[in-house]
Amino acid sequence: MKHIVILGSTGSIGTNTLDIVAKFPDRFKVVGLTAGTKDDVLEEQLRRFKPAAVALADEQAATRLRARCQDTSVRIYSGVEGLRQVAQWPEADLVISAIVGGAGLVPTLAAIRADKPVALANKEPMVMAGQLMQEEARRHGVKIFPVDSEHSAIFQSMEGHRREDIRRLILTASGGPLWELSREQMARVKPEQALRHPNWKMGAKITIDSATLMNKGLEVVEARWLFDVPASQIEVLVHRESIVHSLVEYRDGSVIAQLGTPDMRTPISYAMQYPERLPLDQPSLDLARIGKLTFQEPDHDRFPCLRLGYEALRIGGTMPAALNAANEVAVAAYLQGGIGFLEIAEVIEGTMAAHTPRPITALEDALETDRWAREKADSLVHARAR
Repeated sequence: MKHIVILGSTGSIGTNTLDIVAKFPDRFKVVGLTAGTKDDVLEEQLRRFKPAAVALADEQAATRLRARCQDTSVRIYSGVEGLRQVAQWPEADLVISAIVGGAGLVPTLAAIRADKPVALANKEPMVMAGQLMQEEARRHGVKIFPVDSEHSAIFQSMEGHRREDIRRLILTASGGPLWELSREQMARVKPEQALRHPNWKMGAKITIDSATLMNKGLEVVEARWLFDVPASQIEVLVHRESIVHSLVEYRDGSVIAQLGTPDMRTPISYAMQYPERLPLDQPSLDLARIGKLTFQEPDHDRFPCLRLGYEALRIGGTMPAALNAANEVAVAAYLQGGIGFLEIAEVIEGTMAAHTPRPITALEDALETDRWAREKADSLVHARAR
């Protein structure tokens, strides 16, 4: 029996993880859950899965939950410290890190420092402080398992092969819902159109990241730290069918890829039960029906966010943390109607241009950069609104 904590249990990754837990009750037991503000959903989850502890980032949501759950023995925490406490829960054998955005950094790092293996589903902690997280993981002797479909595919394609034989990592991108549009058309795209992803069911923030290709910019940074491969060996290909989840090329010319239908339960379950594979009720991949698989080079002119991801990684230090924070602010503003679609990249680029990067030697360096970049990006958003 593996005891797990899920950070971000009310999001798409969290609910998919709980679906796996429900299907394999003899293998997994939930001991901790966390959420942001959705106390009603978290209440349903805690009553069904009966964890020892839960936490809500929002203090008022936690107060509401405590009032309704006095008939249970679950411990209910709140705020950043509450997230940290659940992430470090003593009985946990694995922590699933699925909090959206930079808010996941502190509890994820806390889990690592508490000697907990981490299944990492959100890109942002590794983008903000990847080198620090890997150093802490080595110091505490724990493994970080990738859950993102692309990074899981890379991880699986590297199994049984020597890292020093790698020539390239090739991350695939769906291209999102706006791939066929010109920049002029993108300038008029409303959030409801940008949220219609053709292949994946995801939360709003990551779906917009897919539409701008910022998700690939963030994934390039994450891949650099997850797999200890320089940016010069990490490439991106647009693959509209979302069947080939990523590839690894070796120096003898061999290319190893991981394929599958687009369902996040596959990479989640692999991280949860590694190296065993769980018998999921997934349909077999029917390549004959699909007929063909296509690949295209990404268009950096129409999708500048991918270029900005590479640029932040090249500069290094705190620049990726600034990129990430600015992106979160810009995406939120776009979803609220404050800026246009093309202005997302402009806000990010303006924030990066104003940032003076420095090395990340401690968690505080990443957090201070995150705070500064959010303020700067917010000022750029308001300037455009005026």
